Amino acid sequence: MGATETTTSASLDASFASDNVAGVSPEILEALQRANSGAALPYGGDRESAHLREWAKAEFGEQAEILPVFNGTGANVVSLQALLPRWGAAICTEEAHVNNDEGAAPERLGAIKLLPLASQDGRLTPEDVQAATARRGDVHAAQALAVTLTQSTELGTLYTPEQIAALTETAHSAGLGVHMDGARISNAASALGTSLAALTTDVGVDVLSLGGTKNGALAAEAVVVINPERVPGVEYIHKYSMQLASKQRFVAAQLLELFGTDLWRTNAAHANAQARVLAEGLASLEGVTLARPTAVNAAFPEMPVEMAARIQSRYLAHTWETAPSGLPVLRIMCSFATTDAQISELLQVARGA
Repeated sequence: MGATETTTSASLDASFASDNVAGVSPEILEALQRANSGAALPYGGDRESAHLREWAKAEFGEQAEILPVFNGTGANVVSLQALLPRWGAAICTEEAHVNNDEGAAPERLGAIKLLPLASQDGRLTPEDVQAATARRGDVHAAQALAVTLTQSTELGTLYTPEQIAALTETAHSAGLGVHMDGARISNAASALGTSLAALTTDVGVDVLSLGGTKNGALAAEAVVVINPERVPGVEYIHKYSMQLASKQRFVAAQLLELFGTDLWRTNAAHANAQARVLAEGLASLEGVTLARPTAVNAAFPEMPVEMAARIQSRYLAHTWETAPSGLPVLRIMCSFATTDAQISELLQVARGA
């Protein structure tokens, strides 16, 4: 299961292809302009990076460390390398972004063995973790020593704090570290009405890939180390994985503007709300049902072939899967920049207007 791009035509409107097709939040552009003044020490010795470290400790706990990176792939690879010894493997779902959409970077660059498991809704369970550790101690098997969770999942589902706590308890009891791929953690926290810490520090996550780019930033993500004892040497991995920026102040300034204010929640709440409006509009059309609830900023409408063709003749919209009915299920995503007018226009196209 996974997204199949129906066309790559540059003439198609990309507005609903993903949340990373949107531009940069105006507030973040202003933060970059403010940071672009005078000289500053490189590699994290600047004022913005120092303030970002202070924010991370305030949000995730005094023990927390934050390492800005350029992209989500880098954040995931750095995190998992730090969590695992050379003989270790990471448990994930088959649908996980780290398994399907990182161009094999964990394997090729990080020498990380992934152990993908089937799931019903893109989420792991404590029972999955227990089953995946059955061959611990067998020299012929890669040793399951970490769990990586995607929040929100590629299927638009969410882990509640209670579900995360149950998973981390199971993992830690078996000696496994826990990583969260939080490329869309802002959307998850907004949907659940929680803080970022409530989905990480408070429920036992050891290291977080903190996503900014999909929520209004420009090439700005971070590795947040919540439990330093689990990831010794992560600062060296940060460097040799080519994710340490010389002019780090420009990455740090974006993360500070996004997460040091309410901008992350404002942007994510808008994207989530627009996806619900879009999903409800599509579901009101004849022949359309929703393949799954719209929990965050992704809608998954199952629709007649002719309607899907109309949408895909105008928009770059992915056919995510084929429903048991034989009809296509599209993935249509909203962003912090999605407007009411754009949604109205897509619905008109779907109707054949």
